[in-house]
Amino acid sequence: MSMAQVCDQFGISPQAHYQKHRRETQRQGEEAAVLELVRQVKYKHPNMGARKVLGKIQPVLGAQGVPIGRDRLFDLLRRHHLLVGRRKSHRRTTLPGLWRAPNRLPGLTIDHPNQVWVSDITYLDVAVGRFVFLFLLMDLYARYIVGWHVSASLGAEEALTSLEMALSQPGQLPRGMIHHSDHGVQYTSHRYLQKLLDHHFLPSMGAVGNCYDNIFAERLIGILKQEYCLDAVFTDLGQVQDALPEVVHLYNTDRPHLALNLAVPQAVYSGKQTNIPVLRFPPTP
Repeated sequence: MSMAQVCDQFGISPQAHYQKHRRETQRQGEEAAVLELVRQVKYKHPNMGARKVLGKIQPVLGAQGVPIGRDRLFDLLRRHHLLVGRRKSHRRTTLPGLWRAPNRLPGLTIDHPNQVWVSDITYLDVAVGRFVFLFLLMDLYARYIVGWHVSASLGAEEALTSLEMALSQPGQLPRGMIHHSDHGVQYTSHRYLQKLLDHHFLPSMGAVGNCYDNIFAERLIGILKQEYCLDAVFTDLGQVQDALPEVVHLYNTDRPHLALNLAVPQAVYSGKQTNIPVLRFPPTP
């Protein structure tokens, strides 16, 4: 039976059949190109969200004449099981200290780097029932990791190490910068507070037990765990220490951020990208 006879049985013309076949072939070719670019992105950012992946691949696809929007990409990733799920954990990494600083963020407008640094601590699994701790400091405006340290200890001196890394960056930091944290004993220790005062920081702390008062640092931890596999079980502390420099580098230099108009943190922190929305905290009621 000829193709013309087959088409006649289904009530369509051969021309319509071949047009549909060409469209389907073109669609499959476009999807293959999209998936290849997605896999290239996810090789470096294994669990990057679909909207950020779209921001990275759209310019390349546009130059190739391949149209792709958010809904089409989500559908494609869903069909190929490439969408990312989320996991939650409730391990506690800090105990409240006795000293208190006011929360200086309400009513503040953040519109440039080195205005507010936020800090937090999280655990990383290194064996069944064992874990080490990651200390982080992030510039709030640029979402740029300025300091980090990983240790088997939760001591205040480990938090101080991450602060010293942040302070060692080139350039002069302005007086009156805000250092925001929770009330963990690491951040209320005499040595940590003295280091902040020596560099003219204003300590700021959220309410005890209220994670939303430090939600940006919490969000950073979620990104590092969900998108860069830091929620995996590592062999030992050494393996974590080997992995962290690459993770921080990829986050700072190659991950577009929705709150930064899809710019990467380093470009914003260095001043190369300036069209960034300001961040406004509502005043305390």
